Amino acid sequence: MGGTVTGVLPKPLVIANAAGAVLSMASCAAGLINPGIGLPKGEPVTGGVRFYAEAYAARALPLGAVLLHQLVRGRGGPALPAVLLLAGAVQAGDAAIGVRTRNPGMALGAGALALLHLETARRIAGGTR
Repeated sequence: MGGTVTGVLPKPLVIANAAGAVLSMASCAAGLINPGIGLPKGEPVTGGVRFYAEAYAARALPLGAVLLHQLVRGRGGPALPAVLLLAGAVQAGDAAIGVRTRNPGMALGAGALALLHLETARRIAGGTR
């Protein structure tokens, strides 16, 4: 991996970010299978709920796949920090939604992934100067 950005990262950090990408993609798949999974108990699953589950999947699945590819293949180069920043921003937005909707699992899970992705991007920036 010499010369690649992921060569700067300790293997556990690469694994943690890859696991975060897989977890995010799995959560998205769960939402596609059961669009009401994130709704409060008793809330109806409407066409709008299904639409937004599909719209979420349109961004979450490709973003997770690109991040996973960049980490696993070790070909991040200059793209990896940008992908990590984007993934971190998306997770921060999801965490904010979790706080607003009083969904502690979403708030804490997405918040942890946001911190992980953003800290990893920071470490790469610091390690390549």
